[in-house]
Amino acid sequence: MLTRVTLGHSDLSVHPIGLGCMGMSQFYGVADDDASTATIRTALDLGVDFLDTSDVYGASDITWGVPIRGFGHNEELIGRAIAGRRDDVVLATKFAAKINSERTGIAIDGHPEYVRAACEASLRRLRTDVIDVYYYHRLDPTVPIEDTVGAMSQLVNEGKVRAVGLSEVGPDQIRRAHAVHPITALQSEYSLWERGVEDGVAATCRELGITLVPYSPLGRSALTGRLKADEEFGRGDFRATNPRFSSANLAANLRPVGELAAMAEAKGCRPGQLALAWLLAQPLDIAPIPGTKRAEFVRENIAATGVAISADEVAYLSEVFSPDRITGERYAPVHARTIS
Repeated sequence: MLTRVTLGHSDLSVHPIGLGCMGMSQFYGVADDDASTATIRTALDLGVDFLDTSDVYGASDITWGVPIRGFGHNEELIGRAIAGRRDDVVLATKFAAKINSERTGIAIDGHPEYVRAACEASLRRLRTDVIDVYYYHRLDPTVPIEDTVGAMSQLVNEGKVRAVGLSEVGPDQIRRAHAVHPITALQSEYSLWERGVEDGVAATCRELGITLVPYSPLGRSALTGRLKADEEFGRGDFRATNPRFSSANLAANLRPVGELAAMAEAKGCRPGQLALAWLLAQPLDIAPIPGTKRAEFVRENIAATGVAISADEVAYLSEVFSPDRITGERYAPVHARTIS
């Protein structure tokens, strides 16, 4: 029987594999609203009920000067896709990133008055009267985190939000926020390819009873075994600007994937499924949200819950993908500046 994951100290529980919806609006090539809607509905039919979005998904491509779908596009897409099935979904969205006043890039706003305005707008786009998990997407360095989380707490008291989450913050910020209002979930990048949360963040989550929600748990597809060492990424594909996917780094970064693929073949599963199994075996509450636009990959990801992995195999893969074997920063400077 599939074991559901309870999010933090909340009364929300989810399928252990969620669905990240960002790529349905931006970052990874051409998106198709009809196909994405079908994928979301298939995911719900298969039991995947933890959907992740943000108000900014659809707008962030402005940082590359490429056409954008529009601020709020992803939320609107999900709102349409889950119409009539709201009770089947644990719905998570985020706020704080917005198009700057010059319309040349992204600004971060954590002011309490913006928290409320952003929430009201997300509720309208998502066609719902409550957001299950509301994340502070990126930290605004000009506003104390206590002020921002205090405003989020008010939304909980008003019944507009069920649980409060953070994204990409360190142990000190987590503790300061948690002292204001219980933090249910922390969303950060975490995979065999990116292990930064193991330096204090994971331990803090364990201590405080916060569920870790890894985004990019398949290393932006690097861990699926489908990328080639000379892969080329088109205009509008986030990986074209990402140092880890550069021609100077990609071949070296894919070498450990060969060892992952060999173990997966011996187990009769896909490399990505084994990578997700490694995550699910970590010693903390965890609910990864692999992103995809295709229903076939939703099915593939779900099957990871049935992949058996021993403690020795977990340790072996951890060593194979030791951080010193992965070269290049995980973000280009234009995006790294928002990571605290």
